Amino acid sequence: MNETSPMKPLGPKDFATDQDVRWCPGCGDYAILKGVQKTLADIGARPENTVFISGIGCAARFPYYMKTYGFHTIHGRAAAVATGVKLANPDLDLWIVGGDGDSLSIGANHLFHLLRRNVDVQYLLFNNEIYGLTKGQYSPTSRAGLRTPSSPAGAMEQPAHAIPFALGAGARFVARGGDVRIKELSETLKRAHAHKGASFVEILQNCIVYNDGAFGHIMDKDKADDAQIHLENGQPMRFGREAKKGLRLKPGKLQLEAVTIGENGVTEADILIHDETDRVMAGMLAAMEGPDLPVAMGVIYCAPTAAFDQQIADVMGRRNPSIKKLQNLIEAGHTWTVG
Repeated sequence: MNETSPMKPLGPKDFATDQDVRWCPGCGDYAILKGVQKTLADIGARPENTVFISGIGCAARFPYYMKTYGFHTIHGRAAAVATGVKLANPDLDLWIVGGDGDSLSIGANHLFHLLRRNVDVQYLLFNNEIYGLTKGQYSPTSRAGLRTPSSPAGAMEQPAHAIPFALGAGARFVARGGDVRIKELSETLKRAHAHKGASFVEILQNCIVYNDGAFGHIMDKDKADDAQIHLENGQPMRFGREAKKGLRLKPGKLQLEAVTIGENGVTEADILIHDETDRVMAGMLAAMEGPDLPVAMGVIYCAPTAAFDQQIADVMGRRNPSIKKLQNLIEAGHTWTVG
């Protein structure tokens, strides 16, 4: 009698390849790589069922360092390629990795439609506010005034903001993490993976060579407690070293403000409770920036709906029960054999 042996649990090292990691020493991508490998091990992922797809840029080297299937595609097209892969084989677990330039410049159109369609993938946007691979030109997310080789007088454009973009595209899961907060990032990635549909996670990541310290005012240890707020669904939106600060609506206005419990009559009852299904509140949280308001971290918005690939599979099955795969659909109906 044949007996099936249980699959051996995998650890983070089981998702690491033998390739030399070729990012600059000190790059935030190293920490993110370790965090993703840990996440895959924690969720019980299997390499043979996992795919990493990337475009062009520093972050796009990610598939080389993951012992899974992978595609290193062309600039800005990772979302389009991933959509095709998911429709061809919905059982695959797809992760897309792209930088801020790859995702929000040449790839913005494709990312928009991936989120709008709600394809069941995890999209990780590494945001270092610079083009690192091509030697430090300003990117769509670079702040106005930033001096770079392509903006010696300072960038004159206003930056694109990834989280509001994702919400505007209709994303149903939107979150933010940071390269130096791996524990929190890993928990966010687990939530993203559990979500059925397009999960969008912006990861604030330091480029030590061309834009070092861009997020120092948010991520540095001596500033993080007051500069970040880690959201947890159903819990008061509090922050600060002793969690004495919190968010409330300004009296008579649909506008957030940071307050301190015990000052000016503020009590715990005044602090807002995070409801990750509230799209209006998600927009306000996504727009928060220092110095008066903390930057929102964790799951900002989560409101599941039917995934695009599942809808396609359902339609195919209803029209013709014999259609089980995309190839069956191609061969169905009016086809000809050319001799």
